[in-house]
Amino acid sequence: MATLDKRPDSQGKVRDIYDCGDKLLMVASDRVSAYDYILPDEIPYKGEILTRISAFWFDRFRDLVPTHVVSIDPADLPEEYQPYAGYLAGRSMLVKKAQTIPIECIVRGYLTGSGKKTYDQDRTVCGILLPEGLVEASKLPEPIFTPSTKAAIGDHDENISFDRCAEIVGADLAAQLRDASLKIYKAAAEYAATRGIIIADTKFEFGLIDGQLTLIDECLTPDSSRFWPAEGYEPGRVQPSYDKQFVRDWLRANWDMTGEPPHLPAEVIEGTSRRYQEAFQIITGQKFTSMKETNVTA
Repeated sequence: MATLDKRPDSQGKVRDIYDCGDKLLMVASDRVSAYDYILPDEIPYKGEILTRISAFWFDRFRDLVPTHVVSIDPADLPEEYQPYAGYLAGRSMLVKKAQTIPIECIVRGYLTGSGKKTYDQDRTVCGILLPEGLVEASKLPEPIFTPSTKAAIGDHDENISFDRCAEIVGADLAAQLRDASLKIYKAAAEYAATRGIIIADTKFEFGLIDGQLTLIDECLTPDSSRFWPAEGYEPGRVQPSYDKQFVRDWLRANWDMTGEPPHLPAEVIEGTSRRYQEAFQIITGQKFTSMKETNVTA
């Protein structure tokens, strides 16, 4: 089975992008990033799981918001990529080109992470004043839109206020980003609750295609979201999760955030892969079997 040996036209922390004329081929690697660093180890099956979970949500939201997806079927790959179809099965997505909007559209339904830090300082998250008495993992009265800048690789995203977002992209587009993000999050959270999952927070990316706001990149994956099991949920403590928080926690305990990030121990790599697979199975209702191994399409 041939691996893809073509040089990508552009590369993100996780995804490699190939220009196919009027479309792009997005290939999700097994790379893992944390704290804006790309780590030296890969997580088995991660790229495929990210792509297939995204495809699940893109399909579910197709009547809610336009998306950039054309196909994840290897049979629809451009001819020059057909020799690599076995490798690309499950981890690649053919998409429409979009004019990317330089804002990370974060929605928080629960208080945790960087939001908890600023709340403890002045009861605000990205300039939004919240009620008194909230603790780690408290459910917010309503989900909130807390945008950030979209940083280059190696730089840090910066949380910004809605007003600052409007200054960057314009008031009308900022309102569209906020409303679309909240609409998708609420629909996703409602569905996830039926599967026993709490979506604590998530990040969306949008672009413009023919002037229309379009959901792009990935959607509600363990890389872009915090997924908590509803069973055992208890405010006041850090929740177990199905996302890469397992990696973040190990790094925070074993690295001083200077120099190059260290190699992950085998148990962290295996445990993270297992959590990604569990997330796929719970969200989609399907047992995870790698398409690369079975050579079948989703």
